[in-house]
Amino acid sequence: MANNQNNLIYDVQDVPKPFGKLLVFAFQQVLAIMAATIAVPTIIGLPTQIPAAILGAGVGTIVYLLFTKFKSPVFLGSSFAFLSSLSAAMAFGYLGILVGSIFAGLVYVVLALIIHFAGTKWVSKLMPPVIIGPTVALIGLSLAGSAMGDMVKASGDAINGSYNLIGLLCGLVTFITIILCSCQKKFKMPKLIPFIIGIGAGYVVASLFSAIGYGAHVEYLKIVNWQPLVDNFVHTTDTGAKAFNGVTAFLNYPDFALIEAIKEIVKGEASIGAIVDGVMQQGTLLNGAGVAEVALAFIPVALVVFAEHIADHKNLGSIIGRDLVEGEPGLKRTLLGDGVGSIAGTVLGMCPNTTYGESVGCVAITRNASVWTIFTAACMCIVLSFISPLMALLRTIPSCVMGGVCLTLYGFIAVSGLKMFKNIDLGENKNLFVVSAILIAGIGGLSIQIPYALEGNGHVAKTIQITSIATALILGIVTYAIITAIEKKGGETEKPESLMAAPVEADATYDVGGSQAEATPAEEAQPEATEAPEAPQTQTTEELPEKEAAEDKD
Repeated sequence: MANNQNNLIYDVQDVPKPFGKLLVFAFQQVLAIMAATIAVPTIIGLPTQIPAAILGAGVGTIVYLLFTKFKSPVFLGSSFAFLSSLSAAMAFGYLGILVGSIFAGLVYVVLALIIHFAGTKWVSKLMPPVIIGPTVALIGLSLAGSAMGDMVKASGDAINGSYNLIGLLCGLVTFITIILCSCQKKFKMPKLIPFIIGIGAGYVVASLFSAIGYGAHVEYLKIVNWQPLVDNFVHTTDTGAKAFNGVTAFLNYPDFALIEAIKEIVKGEASIGAIVDGVMQQGTLLNGAGVAEVALAFIPVALVVFAEHIADHKNLGSIIGRDLVEGEPGLKRTLLGDGVGSIAGTVLGMCPNTTYGESVGCVAITRNASVWTIFTAACMCIVLSFISPLMALLRTIPSCVMGGVCLTLYGFIAVSGLKMFKNIDLGENKNLFVVSAILIAGIGGLSIQIPYALEGNGHVAKTIQITSIATALILGIVTYAIITAIEKKGGETEKPESLMAAPVEADATYDVGGSQAEATPAEEAQPEATEAPEAPQTQTTEELPEKEAAEDKD
């Protein structure tokens, strides 16, 4: 048991004993990542793939732990950054999702190989904190619209459109409950599982309105759709009668992306398609042009998640008192674990994975950095994904309740990026332009659309789109590189005056080049008329180096 300078109860290699305590700590990690992991397949319109997403998270985490030699205590789960990429890939069925996730994972593998031969210094030069910070913040901010859209939806109401005031109430109940559990200081357990308690409170309120809605036949009050839970135990026969599902009502295997992709190849058509206005369209079996489109949908976003990867490991390293990037296991191994773990999590699951800030937060709150807790939690996820009633119950969670959860989850992602601003001097023009370019381009939705097919009249028929987050990151890197090159070429040694500096004094004099005119010795000797003369002070020899250093810095 550890009690080091970081105030950890369990250090990285400690094994909580007895075994029952280890199970409890592992279950806390599962609860911390569960809400976010099930949110991704629900948001993209594939709630039936929740078991596969949970299975993939467990498998991906174990692969990550193996690559990092069990030295980095963090859980991998479904990545929010790939939401738009997954939506684009769905137009080509499960095969599109599988191929896209492989592309994303290979980006990490390539970056790890580059770091192996070239070291990590180029990473700091390419993506310093002034680029990583706003990019990570942008991931959360760009998903705000999705969270608010879900917050006003009722899963059981298919008639009254997308806005439901009762759904908004249930979402707010979820959100406020999470706040109360997280901020109260009397009870420890609610602080460890605020998301699960919040989901439970929102679900209870939604169920009360839904019971009235189904009983009184009022569609507007049908917030929860319990059909997945009903279908888990019964199925419709050819005669239309209901029959018990038998063993599959309690145990069933998730629909792996690999198996579903093989089925599509055999049938010669996609099983799923892009969702337009809430309705899933018929997809197209992946072809050569589709591979290029999927690649451009995933590869640039993988670079964005690379920035998030670095931020997560720096944050985790500060919590456990170890340098996970420059030290052990090192950025090369964490990238390999994340990339290969993401591929494995998609092949034997559904969604590309990434290291979870929620998992890092759980380590910080519980002061339990035991990597064996993470490993046990991953095994739990694998086992739970085969339990049919639990997976069906998760599918009945209404969109508005998940919207209340995402209101906080997306905010946590944004805040983790904003925290990196504390060491960034936004009074310097260089930093100001880079941060402005990333935030405004990303929030404004600037994307790069590359046409690759034309109609007979010359109009563009198809385009490959690089998402707004990836575009913002690229713009930030280019902006930073241009300003850095200009500074080096100009040989500037002095810090340029900031656009955000205080107003110029009315009587200040400047030469044509923009630098302040030097005062003559006579002028220096004259006291300022606007200020009262101060008592003479003796400057010691010890003060002179400090003054010269300050002048050099200016």
